[in-house]
Amino acid sequence: MDRVLIDTDVILDFFFDRQPFSEYATKIISLCESNKIKGFVTPVICSNAYYLLRQTAKHNKVIDKLKQLLLITDVLIMDKEVVMNALNSGFNDFEDALQNFSARKHGNISVILTRNLKDYKKSESGVLTPETYIKTLNVSC
Repeated sequence: MDRVLIDTDVILDFFFDRQPFSEYATKIISLCESNKIKGFVTPVICSNAYYLLRQTAKHNKVIDKLKQLLLITDVLIMDKEVVMNALNSGFNDFEDALQNFSARKHGNISVILTRNLKDYKKSESGVLTPETYIKTLNVSC
């Protein structure tokens, strides 16, 4: 079973139904829900999603949405080692560096799923868009 880090933009595509990207974000979430892949997020992803969802919904509703997400995904560890690696990485985007080094610390993440490929150029992990992941790997939804 693939283990995938689902980046913030994909989570937000799902929650906000951002077209045309939400189709594949929804497929990724559905694959997690049906245990065909194992999805992971980070504390930063949860925080970003909370902050942006909170702009349009009440606290309790946002908390419920995040709890539902965490029923079908796990949370990767972010610690001093992850932060220091991110700071020393040369990534142009610190947040993406944090996601990258959380995935690397876990050790079993197959791929990082994001629409923001350019900020992961320095990643040693596989990085794909949700659309490419679904199409290329022939994952059935």
